Amino acid sequence: MSCTGNLIWDVRKRSIGYSDPSVVRTNYLGRREFVQRLKLEAILNVHDGCVNTISWNDTGEYILSGSDDTNLVITNPYNRKVKTTIRSGHRANIFSAKFMPHTNDQQIVSCSGDGIIYYTHTEKSPDINRQCQFTCHYGTAYEIMTVPNDPYTFLSCGEDGTVRWFDLRMKTSCTKEDCKDDILINCRRAATSISISPLVPYYLAVGCSDSSVRIYDRRMLGTRATGNYMGRGTTGMCVRFVPAHLSNKSCRVTSLCYSGDGQEVLVSYSSDYIYLFDPKDDQARELKGPSEERREELRQPPVKRLRLRGDWSDTGPRARPESERERDGEQSPNVSLMQRMSDMLSRWFEEASEAQSSRTRPQTRPRASGNVCSDMSTNISEAGEAASAPAVPAPPTGSSDSSSGSGAGGLCHGRMAPASSTAEPVLSLHYSTEGTTTSTIKLDFTDECTCFASTTTNHTNSQTEIVTLHQSRFSSNVSVSRRSAAARIQELFRRRRERREMEESETQNIRRPSVKMMYKGHRNSRTMIKESCFWGTNFVMSGSDCGHIFIWDRHTGEHLMLLEADNHVVNCLQPHPYDPILASSGIDYDIKLWSPLEQSPSFNRDLADEVIARNELMLEETRNTITVPASFMLRMLASLNHIRTGKCLTTCLSYTV
Repeated sequence: MSCTGNLIWDVRKRSIGYSDPSVVRTNYLGRREFVQRLKLEAILNVHDGCVNTISWNDTGEYILSGSDDTNLVITNPYNRKVKTTIRSGHRANIFSAKFMPHTNDQQIVSCSGDGIIYYTHTEKSPDINRQCQFTCHYGTAYEIMTVPNDPYTFLSCGEDGTVRWFDLRMKTSCTKEDCKDDILINCRRAATSISISPLVPYYLAVGCSDSSVRIYDRRMLGTRATGNYMGRGTTGMCVRFVPAHLSNKSCRVTSLCYSGDGQEVLVSYSSDYIYLFDPKDDQARELKGPSEERREELRQPPVKRLRLRGDWSDTGPRARPESERERDGEQSPNVSLMQRMSDMLSRWFEEASEAQSSRTRPQTRPRASGNVCSDMSTNISEAGEAASAPAVPAPPTGSSDSSSGSGAGGLCHGRMAPASSTAEPVLSLHYSTEGTTTSTIKLDFTDECTCFASTTTNHTNSQTEIVTLHQSRFSSNVSVSRRSAAARIQELFRRRRERREMEESETQNIRRPSVKMMYKGHRNSRTMIKESCFWGTNFVMSGSDCGHIFIWDRHTGEHLMLLEADNHVVNCLQPHPYDPILASSGIDYDIKLWSPLEQSPSFNRDLADEVIARNELMLEETRNTITVPASFMLRMLASLNHIRTGKCLTTCLSYTV
């Protein structure tokens, strides 16, 4: 058996094929000094955009990656050479891509922010490959999952709340309108991550935007294409679990991962932490939950703050909490016009939240002079006054850069006495995550007309924007329309409540494990993708919004290693299937490879404690923040200006990726 001092030599021998592949894994991978010797070995500059997905082939000879540049790239990590670059046909950010098993790495499935899935054969022409597309999902498709040892079938999940099962022997494309043929499970809330047990592949874990993870037995499920679709989200469900303090929140699951032996499941939550569950254990050790006051605070969060899309100032190794910057008197020397608009709209939200807390109603206020966009510093103050109407908060999305799922039916309506004829319109702001596919921000000008906006920000680097603008004059039937809309919304909520109550009653006897272990210290709030995973049998790791890779002891939750891996955010982590190599990617346009090449173990615990403390502060600061594009703010400011000049404008904005 090799001794500790020979680790680097053993790694080198394995990389040139001189020693048995299992030597390093057997002798080192379970040791603390292994992860504390990790060092950046290589950087693969193979993309021109954020790298959102990386995966190894079965032998570990190649890495498949997908990016915002919509390219799929196959790279040899040992000689750093690109084997193939594929112009995928995707028109939005690629979120997941996998090699199909036992296809000699020639067949790939991938999905993107526009919901389209491509089946790509590396030996066929681009024109043929672009015809092999599945347009069945509406909204973002988040993840593709292949089945071990199965070269013909794969699964997908998406914002439309469905998990779909495709069989390439039956078809290699589908462009039907509103296709339901391949739905395996209809979760009726955004399905954001899926994972298949490696040893018992008929067990399928599904993470949703309601904080729950459900495990299904696929032998009890079917699709319309196979002739045995049940259509009920509880069919085949055998386990359901959620951390106790998240049971009343809508917190997105950003990643699911089975352990190598299939006995445990690792779950990463947006705006929260990472939890370990044993699906077979109903008596798992419970962690102490938050106090009743804290739990109530989680159920009733403040109205959301706004952040401008593309603003990464709160990410990366040198990011600092807002409270710390204010304490030190730091201010940005050059504040852009768009950022000032972001601050303005955030001020509206904050003032609306304060007004709700004080339960006071505003009086009339003087009419402002000048154009709403002419003097931003003046109008920020005016907007704060305008936002003093009560607002009805909704559960948090679980991700500040993306919604937890809400449709137009998710509008929260407030009522107020009309203002006097000499007063400015009074602004009421509401945020809702109810629904399936979008989140809703409603701006209600209560004296003359209503303006509302619906925004879905599934990823901070969205490239596709769909905008619908509708203008109409105020008419006498507005109040009737409002009552009619309110009735429809109430009916929608009633049906949703009935479905949830039915699901609860149908799943009373289903196993519900409690949390076995919690891992914290990282920050997961800015992106829809934040992978956590196992490495060997003793380690758990995750990316973070602070640009670091965190590694914990799987059994105790102790921090063991911190690696600076991105200038902004680390999203993807994938260990090599055999070698002691870790691949990571994120907002930077590259893939980084890590190996245990340091001469001696090293872990700066003081630095780690400092990063962890800042992450905790910044997680609180960003927990109730959502990201919107600049055009959203321009439309809102234009709408307010129309109101002030005596025009009535109803603006509906929908942003998707």
